[in-house]
Amino acid sequence: MLQVHRHDRILELRLSRPPANALDEALIAALLEAVRTATADDARAIVLSGQPGLFSAGLDVPALLRLERPAMRRVWEDFLALMAALARSPIPVASAITGHSPAGGAVIALFCDYRVMARSASAEKPYRIGLNEVAVGLVVPEVIARALARLVGPHRAERLLVEGRMLSAEEALAIGLVDELAEGEAVVETALAWCRRHLALPPQAMSGTRRIARADLASIFDQPGMDTEDFLDVWFSEETQGTLRALAERLGKR
Repeated sequence: MLQVHRHDRILELRLSRPPANALDEALIAALLEAVRTATADDARAIVLSGQPGLFSAGLDVPALLRLERPAMRRVWEDFLALMAALARSPIPVASAITGHSPAGGAVIALFCDYRVMARSASAEKPYRIGLNEVAVGLVVPEVIARALARLVGPHRAERLLVEGRMLSAEEALAIGLVDELAEGEAVVETALAWCRRHLALPPQAMSGTRRIARADLASIFDQPGMDTEDFLDVWFSEETQGTLRALAERLGKR
């Protein structure tokens, strides 16, 4: 479900939940715990990675549709806590986006320091990343909207979110949604190299400046926004449940 690999003092957390690394309650909880406890393991940087061709397909809709409201509340609170843990991480976090990364996969990457994405294998079938929540009947929570606007600017974020648009890796690089592209087999190593460059800097100066530069991202979670009960009201609404069940049916036929 979550493989942990040590690269000296860099901790690689590799999503390993076939077939699509979809985020269910167990994977979200495991990832949250791993991020929170990384420094206790003497890690000085984190790389989040996936499998070749796929980082994460986002929330595991078929699994989460089976949950009643109290269980879904715990899942969403853990997912919010994961976003906050990444935003407030005392050590640098790079995401090695190894392929497709819709919805929840893209959300995780937003809160990392740096995003390396696999270059599309072909023009006909490019790897895509984006926040397509509207297409499946979900309102994008404010913390996520603010994090996206921080990377690509308010107006571009508005258009991407409202349209639920998915971007190719090359388009994502062009607008700043990702920071760098690499060939598929080199994505993780490129993210590790980014971490090593940071760890080679004077540690006090690097960490102090990083904390100042990321204060706006960390503060997103201190500001009022769409709360958990609002999210759950949308999740369990007739419109959203119908759209999600249709999506789960399509996924089941693949």
